[in-house]
Formats: sequence, structure tokens, C-alpha cells
Amino acid sequence: MDKPAVLYAAFDVVPSPKGASTHISHFVHGLVDGGYRVHLVTAGDGSLPEHDDYAGASVWRVPAADEANFLERALAFGRAVMAHAETAGGYAVAHFRSLWCGLPLVQAAARLGYRTLFEVNGLPSVELKYHYPGLRGTPLEAKIGTQEVATLLRADAIVCPSAVTREYIASLGIERDKITVIPNGIEPRLFCPTPRQASAGTAMLLYVGTLADWQGLELLLEALPLVLARRDVRLRIVGRGRGRQQRELAKRARRLGVEGQVSVEDALPHHQVPALIAAADVCVAPLAYNDRNVTQGCCPLKVLEYMACGRPVVAANLPVVRELARDGQDALLFSPDDPTDLARCILAVLEDPSLAGRLSTSAAERARRRFTWARAQRRLLRVYERLLRGGMTPEL
Repeated sequence: MDKPAVLYAAFDVVPSPKGASTHISHFVHGLVDGGYRVHLVTAGDGSLPEHDDYAGASVWRVPAADEANFLERALAFGRAVMAHAETAGGYAVAHFRSLWCGLPLVQAAARLGYRTLFEVNGLPSVELKYHYPGLRGTPLEAKIGTQEVATLLRADAIVCPSAVTREYIASLGIERDKITVIPNGIEPRLFCPTPRQASAGTAMLLYVGTLADWQGLELLLEALPLVLARRDVRLRIVGRGRGRQQRELAKRARRLGVEGQVSVEDALPHHQVPALIAAADVCVAPLAYNDRNVTQGCCPLKVLEYMACGRPVVAANLPVVRELARDGQDALLFSPDDPTDLARCILAVLEDPSLAGRLSTSAAERARRRFTWARAQRRLLRVYERLLRGGMTPEL
């Protein structure tokens, strides 16, 4: 009997340093190991081959469109995915990560004979305004939201990375029974605890992730002078960002007089991140209090990777963080958008090696026990089994 064929469409570059690439790679591995024939369709960036084999899947990278406008590029990707679905045929499941290809895929599902799975990690009606501020409050933003709801309603199954995200999706009028939470994970062989003594000299603070406006990096810079008043530290910010974001961070660091203690560095390949974390004294996730983090929700992969490496974590006290780490047990959680409280938590860890050790040990154990990619893969395979049986019931 032939293995079921899956079309997995993602408007992301794979492989790349982004968390989305890590997520996609592990889901592909899980599906292939579970007996599915996976055809992965991703965005091309000109540096990777158009046709490839990756993580056991056959890959087609859609050549980058010439359009400078993001929405035009996204819609061009959606048209390419749909053209492939029309001509290839034979898919049992169309699994997609975005509206751009999701809406046409659900509209054609009955005619082309596949079931649909919407993997919701972020919705453009919520997130695009942070990248393109001019979109905020426009009719286009409202239209995108309407199309998202239509896609969510017609999808046969939905997976998302946090309970907060599930509640937001349900609030849009979507059946709760077809929404399954699958948190992000870590690879224990790659992200594992390594010994590190508390630093007697300059301590290293670390942020790893995108420079997106919702990440709270301006708040982290605001807290830095308060930390420096009591302790010599250096802050490394490592991740991808737009030129505007890099310039704004550099400008704020200069205004605060901390540019000499801050470095903003390009993203590293994912396999190099554990060594980066291992060199840190405190790892920070300063997520801002906004609709992206609080209303829509997310599952900050950086928090899990910090935890798995056995490093003290200081993070914003948001519901999505509390799904991963317990305040005072696995991390210190500060009041969101409060630079004074953020500085207090960082100093508490730096000045109390016993506290730092307890947090690190508990966090590493929790991450390796509850949040692995193997666990996420098993949950995804159960969703597929229920989906192909023709029904979706809630998984508790």
C-alpha cells in the first residue's frame, strides 16, 4: 500500500536560522518517520537549489518573485503552490502554514480530494503591522483578517503552538474541537546543559531571536543602564532583523549611553546556537505586552532552548511564557514592559549563584521532559491519524 502523500507548504526559507525553519524541519522529519511521503514547498532565496531532498522530503523552492512588495510576493507564492496542487494531484493532506496559500488550498479541497491542516504560528492580520506600520488600521488589514477567518473555518484541522493561540482562534468563531495545541520543542542531543561558573568579571547577557518589534528589545536596552549601575555586563543580541530595526536599536543604545556594552550580531545557523547559549550568564526573553504576544499568542522557542541548555532565564511574565516556565522555579519572570523589574531579575540571578543554579537545573529538566520535538512529532502524527479518519476530536 502506498504511503499517503502530503503537500506541506510554507512561505519560509528552509533551512535558515529562523525558528520557523527549525519547526518545519522537525515536523517534516516526524511525518516522514511516520510513514508519509512529504512534498515540501517553500520560498526560495536564490542561494538554495530549486529542487532538493531535505529531511526525507522532496522539496520545491518557489523562485523569489521580482515584486518588491511583500504582499505581492506572498500572493505569488500562493499561486505557485496552488498551481502545483492542481497539476501534481494525489495528495491526502494539504498542510499549510500561512493564509497566502491556505485560502486557495481550502477552497479547492473538495475538488482535489485532500484534507486540509492549517498550522497557525502567527496570523498576518496581527503581525504584519509590526513589520509594516503603515498597514495598521487600513482596509487591507481588515480584509486579511476576514480571509484568515474564512480559511480557519474551512480547514479540516488546525494546530497551534500555545493555549493562548488556541483561545484566540476559538474567539474568532472557530470550533474548538478541531484545534490542537502542539508546543515547540528542543532537540536534547543538541540543546543540553553544560557547566558554567558564575562570572566574576564582565557577565554576558544574551538574547537570541528576531529583531521584530514585538520582541521587547528596546525594553532590554532601557534596563541595561540599571544593571550596569551595579554590575559590569555585556549584552549580545543575535538574530535576523530589518535595517530599520537594527538602526533603531543602535540609536537607542547610543541615547542610553550603553553602545559600548551592546553588540547586535547576525543570526547563526541553528546548530551553533547551543554554544552561543553556553557562553551566557543570563539569557533573556523580554517579550513586549502587545496583541501579538498576549492576544494571538506564540511559543517562544528561545525560552525552551535557553532552558534546555541549563542557563538562567529571565523572561516577561506573559501567559505564553508561563505555559513553558514556572516563575521562581524554572525562570525569573518580570512585569511586562517594566525595565526596572527586568533589571531587578537580571541582577538577582547575577548576584545569587545558588538561585541561578536552581533555576538552571529545574529548567533543563522541565524542557527535556515536557518540550521535545519528538513529543511534538507524536502529537502531530495523532492529528494526522484523526484527520485521515475523517474527524477531529479534541486531544487533551
